[in-house]
Amino acid sequence: MSEFNALVVGASQGIGLGFVQHLLQRPQIQMIYATYRSPDSATGLLALAAQYPERVSCIVVDITQEGQIAACCQQILAEGHLLHWVINCVGILHEGELQPEKGLRQLKAEPLTRYFQVNSIGAALWAKHLLPLLKHGDRSLFATLSAKIGSIGDNHLGGWYGYRASKAALNMFMRTASIEYRRRSPQTIVVTLHPGTTDTQLSKPFQRNVPPDKLFSVDRTVTQLLTVLDGLHKEDSGQFFSWDGSRLPW
Repeated sequence: MSEFNALVVGASQGIGLGFVQHLLQRPQIQMIYATYRSPDSATGLLALAAQYPERVSCIVVDITQEGQIAACCQQILAEGHLLHWVINCVGILHEGELQPEKGLRQLKAEPLTRYFQVNSIGAALWAKHLLPLLKHGDRSLFATLSAKIGSIGDNHLGGWYGYRASKAALNMFMRTASIEYRRRSPQTIVVTLHPGTTDTQLSKPFQRNVPPDKLFSVDRTVTQLLTVLDGLHKEDSGQFFSWDGSRLPW
């Protein structure tokens, strides 16, 4: 392999930023592309890019805008690079008035649409536009952060309709994409990952009942997920993995 390049989608903070920091420690990775939506929330990422200008390239992408996804992929292609690792860390659980629903009475079309736009559809559009960048002779990887709460078989508590359903849809999108990738880009492994409850802005309002040993630091989460990703084989494509490497039910 003459070069090894990575793309971290949603790298402004939390787990995404943690992946950029960890991947920088791997000397075999020549270039890390990192997307962010707003400079206000990406100060840590932009500081890393300034520190490592030859290895970190930041690109503005709103995952709900297909044109921006396509432009990002076109930019990487135009620079003459292919990708070997893509890790999509974008996800939404709460945002202003958008909050997980406790019951059917709280369901509204607009918040549900927002959940699906960010958590499900965006990843499918990335799968569409990334194909030319991942289609080459070397092992490549497209991993997307999902959530155990999106497992239909594991749903025993109910509630959180939009988040659960959008993550279940994400799993189906990626499972379906993995089948097409197997045909069109056979060296690419497509997986979804459950990172565990991580101490980030996404989980902050919901950490109260999480046992201390089940609330992971970003560093621990990224380390665990990298161990899973490093150990994947082609036959694992299309599967849903937990942070400890175990397979989760759909």
